[in-house]
Amino acid sequence: MQYGKKELMDVLNIGIQLSKEKDRNHLLNMIVNTSMKFTNCDAATLYLYENDTLTFKLMKINSQNINKGEQGEPIYMPAVPLREENICAYSAIHRQILNIEDVWKNDMFDFSGPKTYDKLTGYDTKSMLVVPMSDYEGRLIGVLQLINAQDDMGTVINFEKEVEPIILTLASQVAIILVNLSYLEEIKTQMWSFTEALAETVDARTPYNGSHIRKVAQYVELIADYINRLHEQGKEEEYFDQQRKEQLVMGALLHDIGKIVIPLKIMNKAKRLDGKEEVLYKRLELIEAYYEIDYLKGNLSSEGITRKKEQLKEIRELLEVVNGAGFITEELQKRLQDVLLLEYEGEKGKIPYFTEEEKECLSIQKGTFTKEERKIMESHVVMTERILSKVHFNSYYADSPTWAITHHELLDGTGYPRGLKADQLKLESRIMAVADICDALLASDRPYKKPLSKEKAFEIMENMAKEGKLDAKLVGYMKKCI
Repeated sequence: MQYGKKELMDVLNIGIQLSKEKDRNHLLNMIVNTSMKFTNCDAATLYLYENDTLTFKLMKINSQNINKGEQGEPIYMPAVPLREENICAYSAIHRQILNIEDVWKNDMFDFSGPKTYDKLTGYDTKSMLVVPMSDYEGRLIGVLQLINAQDDMGTVINFEKEVEPIILTLASQVAIILVNLSYLEEIKTQMWSFTEALAETVDARTPYNGSHIRKVAQYVELIADYINRLHEQGKEEEYFDQQRKEQLVMGALLHDIGKIVIPLKIMNKAKRLDGKEEVLYKRLELIEAYYEIDYLKGNLSSEGITRKKEQLKEIRELLEVVNGAGFITEELQKRLQDVLLLEYEGEKGKIPYFTEEEKECLSIQKGTFTKEERKIMESHVVMTERILSKVHFNSYYADSPTWAITHHELLDGTGYPRGLKADQLKLESRIMAVADICDALLASDRPYKKPLSKEKAFEIMENMAKEGKLDAKLVGYMKKCI
């Protein structure tokens, strides 16, 4: 075979294709298939250098329809030790390309392995080209072994000398790409370990947030996978490749990192009064005592003292309900409005039943936070942005911080911290919002509320979608995923 301009262009095109490949397993398959096609050989074995041995990674024999390791599955064959009697080991040790015309007539190497295989299977191993795979610093990456070159008629022939530098060049290029992929994997591992450490730090601060971060990460991944399934069915334009999906999941794991600076007193606030109950109840007891004194002095009738005591009992019962309620109904609000204005008036002067701070706490309609406490709690998103701005995210994870800091933004602009609207929020931000709210509604470890049923949670989310706050399509996807 003559190697002219066309063949040179083929090599260059193959090199370009190899350089673009980012999947390690696909890359290994490409070098084997390309080398076999370029040399027109029948079989090939690819070894990678691991733990001072050569480990089988790919084995392909066209004439016997054998293709092992193609999907990355392990090949259960003993690794080849680095001893010079093994031809692939010799090539690896000396970084030397070896071209054998006939293994049955060669006594330089121990070919007992292929000869035994031939006797068992009827295969006829003859010509062999063994090529070391080294990176730019000469470090051994592996060995490519090609077997039985063929002519156009399918007759086994020798591997031509002219093809040796071509295969060596391709093998070296793959070796360098594999090293670069290994570096990338190391960087990714570092990023994920850093992310996991931060998520663990936040979750460990309080039992009331222990699973939230990981649940949100789980939910965004479920939605991304569901979108991909719909895309494959032609029902969804969007698609999450590996990088896009990893960025989204990492953003979810980082979305609450700002809570690391939120005071635990606020993070763990289980009830509206949150520790103020004792002082309040003592005051009510004191006021009841004043009424009794007024009665004994004749300033209050027996009906009056009875009515006051019943009223104070009802107030205490009302406080028990309101203090721990997740949501204050209109009926409770109306009763509260009247109660919070009460005050004792007698010889001691006027004594309000409630302080202004207690009134504010008890008037909270939803949750347990006052306006100031909610402002502090919501600042965790701004703090998340500040923290993540100090971290260098490489190009692979460049969008993760954006998805992390937009998880409380709503489509109608009523979210925070920036009040972004629909046209400013990409799919990932919308997914984050749905996943975050979904877990907030379903969570069983929140101090201020009981978990909702799936039906009730999605009823609330669907209403939010109707109000223009959440992406209705994504709410539907989430409902189908869990």
